[in-house]
Amino acid sequence: MLEDKDLLSIQEVRAKVELAYTAWQPYRRFNQQQVDAIVEAMARAARAASMRLAEMAVQETGYGRAEDKHAKNMLAADLLPRRMQGMKTIGVIRELPEERVVEIAEPVGVVAAILPTTNPTSTAIYKTLISLKAGNAIVLSPHPRAKACTCATVDVLSRAATAAGAPDGIIQCATNATMEGANELMRHKRTAVILSTGGSGIVKAAYSSGKPAYGVGPGNVPVLLDTTANIGEAVAKVLSGKTFDFGTLCSSEQTLVAEKPLRDAVLTELRNRGAHICDAPQAAALAKLLFRQGTTVNADCVGQDPRKIAQMAGFNVADSTTVLIAELGGIGHDHPLSAEKLSPVLSLYFVDSFDKAVDACEAILRFGGLGHTCGIHTEDDAKAREFARRMPAFRVLVNTPTPQGSTGITTNVFPAMTLGCGAIAGNATGDNVSPLHLINTKRLAWAVRKPEEAFPPRPADQEASPTQINMPTNMDKATVAAAVERYLTGRGLSDATASTVNVASIVDRFLASRGLPTPAPTPNCGCDLPEAPRAADPKPAAPVPPPPPPAPPKLEITDFVCENDVRQAINQSRKIYIGKKSIVTPSARDLGIQYDVLVVAER
Repeated sequence: MLEDKDLLSIQEVRAKVELAYTAWQPYRRFNQQQVDAIVEAMARAARAASMRLAEMAVQETGYGRAEDKHAKNMLAADLLPRRMQGMKTIGVIRELPEERVVEIAEPVGVVAAILPTTNPTSTAIYKTLISLKAGNAIVLSPHPRAKACTCATVDVLSRAATAAGAPDGIIQCATNATMEGANELMRHKRTAVILSTGGSGIVKAAYSSGKPAYGVGPGNVPVLLDTTANIGEAVAKVLSGKTFDFGTLCSSEQTLVAEKPLRDAVLTELRNRGAHICDAPQAAALAKLLFRQGTTVNADCVGQDPRKIAQMAGFNVADSTTVLIAELGGIGHDHPLSAEKLSPVLSLYFVDSFDKAVDACEAILRFGGLGHTCGIHTEDDAKAREFARRMPAFRVLVNTPTPQGSTGITTNVFPAMTLGCGAIAGNATGDNVSPLHLINTKRLAWAVRKPEEAFPPRPADQEASPTQINMPTNMDKATVAAAVERYLTGRGLSDATASTVNVASIVDRFLASRGLPTPAPTPNCGCDLPEAPRAADPKPAAPVPPPPPPAPPKLEITDFVCENDVRQAINQSRKIYIGKKSIVTPSARDLGIQYDVLVVAER
């Protein structure tokens, strides 16, 4: 009997990948209506079990708070399916009649889903729903410390999918979770794509597997508090994000950066909201506890109550404490609290100016958070745009708690638990991963031109050189002669000099070189006859000013845009112009951004 845990895990993964692949064969032929019915059935079942699964996650992992994990479950089971309603992922997903192109979705096959211990149930719901929405099968590999709650979540989803008509086995979950089993899942010949969430080791393994992979990097999130912001509201939102599920989301705030004149006001607001401001010895003890090896967080501190963390560090705080605050003297390895902390511990950093604050936020991102998330609290749109331009992050959030903003709870980014960090962090995408990342698109394209018509001459390539005269070949001799005289004059020759040039012979040679006849001149031609003395040239007429440009067409601003409006605009290859007061439904905004339909314009 096989007893080796790693071999058991590998054997189980191999069997379950084959089961999922077999179930995918009929599922890949399901239509959009069938797939959507299955996804909604799974979401409905997950919503009903959300609180129970959240409590299981806290009990098993010891991380976070059940009420916050319930909120994350609902993000995946409620907000996500709402956003996916009407999203085309099966069969023909777009037609471009004017371009004679039809786009057809092709599911990738078996998705390998690697799950974390910090968000085990919500990530399982999210990855399963987007995978099946895209027409794929999925095999989930739980974190060993979150195996029971993850498998319970998958059981809820699998039963609901099968009851709604999905092939039995389309959703699989490894029950003997080990690192060797996860590696086998990622390398299996039937695995088509990997969704990897976890520590840097498992993400690197995903990208090293030889398979397409969507992994995410760590998030060391800086938040800039601008002088134009309402300090009380901004601090309240920062603490709301920092304390959400005891800081277990990678997009939770890690360091609050503000200008020095705001220091007293910021500290006062923090204290009023239950924050404990650490003195220098307490901050040093906290840093020593949280980071025992470089900038890797002590797992015993992840997602823990701030009172427990303070006690572990050797000092006591009030029972009402919501977060531990430590002021930084700099950023980098000599200041470990400037790294990601995955706990209700927030750093403060005060600087001399807005520009210095932007520099500090950039430095924090480069110290372990490249590509992930950052935030700013400001009432100045110009500063928000400048901040976004400078930040090496793909989610730049304004006036919102960063965990809720980055995952789409308080913003209109796509609701997701996998937040790409882009090429600067070694990730395949900087997007919030959606079903559209789990399909390939084939294009049916008709011929619209002949090969020789594909490369028409460019005007710039036909410009005459300074010594070349390009003339239409159908001009008569008098016209050509006049053009030659204009050319000579344009070269700086005087009238007298120009008159001595044998224009007629030049014209004859030019016409002959083009294979055109050179008829004998008539007395009225003025080409071959001796020139009479020329009268003084009349004064040139005043240049005629160009007509004024036509007035730009008045744009029609649409006050309300729904998803159907966007789809009609896509089919008609036109734009929809919206103003600052226009109302755009979330599904319409998502689809409009995806196909570049919405254009913000002033009335």
